[in-house]
Amino acid sequence: LNESRSHFGSSSVVRPRNRPSPLFPAMSREKNVYLAKLSEQAERYDEMANYMKVVAEAGSELGVEERNLLSVAYKNAVGSRRASWRIVSSVEQKEQSKGNADNAATASEYRAKVEGELNEICGTILKLLEGGLIPAAGGGESKVFYCKMAGDYYRYIAEFSQGGDKDKAAE
Repeated sequence: LNESRSHFGSSSVVRPRNRPSPLFPAMSREKNVYLAKLSEQAERYDEMANYMKVVAEAGSELGVEERNLLSVAYKNAVGSRRASWRIVSSVEQKEQSKGNADNAATASEYRAKVEGELNEICGTILKLLEGGLIPAAGGGESKVFYCKMAGDYYRYIAEFSQGGDKDKAAE
């Protein structure tokens, strides 16, 4: 078989389901916030982000604590991948400079996987911010907080993007 597949699996980030189902009723806002705090203590930031995404999508304005939990969750979920991206990019460049084409190609493929995860996470938080949190922000402090967050995530996208995608994120 000659299939073109990544050796590193899917680039999507696995997230726990947190939606209503016939077996489990929807969790309350308070339970999602509690689970986000628990996830933070356990350093499981992808799950923390998922719980806070559910809270943010509920429609009512986030309180200061909830806003901070959302920020911490996504910052840490992205931060570890940004560090990974820098390391893998450096290895890829070193392999290219040494003339190790096979290793450079493997590193490039792995870098693309990390970039896919970064794109997914940044896209998710930007959609939350621009599609609901910023327009619904009641006070100036909330709006500034969310706009700063959006700017940060566009900057992160610009860090690893190239060409037109980089220009678009930089705008």
